[in-house]
Amino acid sequence: MRLKQLSDRMMKLFYSILLIVLIAPASFAQLKSSDDFKVKGFHIDLRIQVMTPQALRNFARELASFGINTLVMEWEASYPYDKHATISNKYAYTREEVKSFIDYCSQLGMDVIPLQQCFGHVEYILRNDRYSHLKEERKDISQICPLKTEGDSLLFSDLFKDLASTHPSKFIHIGGDETYLLGHCKDCSKKAAAVGKSKLFVDYMKMITQTIVKMGKTPIMWADILLKYPEAASELPKETIFIDWNYGWKTNHFGDISNVQAKGFTFWGSPSIRSHPDNWYVTEWEKHFNNQRDFIPYSRKAGYQGMVMTSWSTSGLYGFTWDSGYELVDMLQVRNNYPLSAFRILVASFAEALKTLDPINPEAFVKRYAEERFGLKENDRQRFWQAITTDPKQVVITRPDAVSEISGLRIKNDTARKILKELMPLRNQKEFEHYRLMFDLRGFYLDFKEIEAVYNSADFNRSKAKTLVPRLEKLRSASKTLDRRFYDLNKGFLHEEEIREQNLIRNQKLEVLFQRISRIR
Repeated sequence: MRLKQLSDRMMKLFYSILLIVLIAPASFAQLKSSDDFKVKGFHIDLRIQVMTPQALRNFARELASFGINTLVMEWEASYPYDKHATISNKYAYTREEVKSFIDYCSQLGMDVIPLQQCFGHVEYILRNDRYSHLKEERKDISQICPLKTEGDSLLFSDLFKDLASTHPSKFIHIGGDETYLLGHCKDCSKKAAAVGKSKLFVDYMKMITQTIVKMGKTPIMWADILLKYPEAASELPKETIFIDWNYGWKTNHFGDISNVQAKGFTFWGSPSIRSHPDNWYVTEWEKHFNNQRDFIPYSRKAGYQGMVMTSWSTSGLYGFTWDSGYELVDMLQVRNNYPLSAFRILVASFAEALKTLDPINPEAFVKRYAEERFGLKENDRQRFWQAITTDPKQVVITRPDAVSEISGLRIKNDTARKILKELMPLRNQKEFEHYRLMFDLRGFYLDFKEIEAVYNSADFNRSKAKTLVPRLEKLRSASKTLDRRFYDLNKGFLHEEEIREQNLIRNQKLEVLFQRISRIR
């Protein structure tokens, strides 16, 4: 009898739970997972480090397996422009390769959105004499003058039409971020003084967005400048989507987001897995994990409808070699990041952060990733987390305590290198080798910085120069080994010539210092 009563109670409990699940499936699902972002995107930056066509396909396939449904392609000069072929560089894809890639992504269920900068960050266009009449400043070719509207509209109308012919997406990203020279030239300064920088910015971007809308497309733009100067925002087409990029700072870093949202505009969010101050020797792993942990839940609460992870290959700033009359000879990017080939773990954590309502726990995620991806045991998983979150501080050699600071950073980095060397992944060894190389590159960087600090110290003299030469020779030899490892790990991911160029740039400061010191007698 008692058994029958217990059985009846259990059945009632079972049906009660089943009824709750059937009646309120949405609320039940929200306890476990989230599907609130319509756009789950990833931004591929091809300004430098141009991926091979096969690498692009492989990466897209892996992103699709993570649940990413959108790519934002910043082709820049790697795009094979038709009427404006002057813009395309030596690493440009063929039009067949671009179309084939987009078709492949469509088969994977991924929308491919082209990103075409039209205001700032247009060095790759203005470096060519054909377009030099459009620039805001002859000594800084980063920005279009927004008052030269006829030339601008003709140029970008052509470029947008070209991109639309290869990209069936309903969206076109028009950039619009970091217009550092806004209001700089004489005419722009006069207009800004009369009507404000917001009106100066919006008048130009309204022309651009209307061009996109007339094509039947939806314009997307970075939000930073409009958030800083929001007064004229309402004049932009309501179709315009703004992307709030936040790489670890406070919300409303650029300005009051809710103020622009109240005007009826849609927002997407954008964290990053490579951004300032990352370079070959500095990768702020923990910062990027925490960025996902904090910003993605915030974006949900703020009502953002999409999330696009950025991954910057460089800063977007350039140094220039000029001839007389400020005729451009060449330009070189400021800051080179380690290639995207090494950051699968951050892509994977982004995918997980999109799927769950709870903020991602970086340490727990990394340990689980180390177990599932590399087969590391529990203690080794903890050591892996310890290694990749080692202090990645950048060295400033002008500080009085620079040498002692470098010594402390080297001890920490050597500990991380030792851990990574001792850990034995059971699978995906090539991926793991990227971590080892990155921390070995940092060791190389710290060794060089110590020599550089001595060279720039107040008591440096010819006698000390002789003691530095053997140390520099040793570094030159070590760098050749690092070059080979970099080549082996990135062969097939980047073009071989580009791998050689990246190694050359990385070694350039070492070579310059060696030549200077070795000639001191």
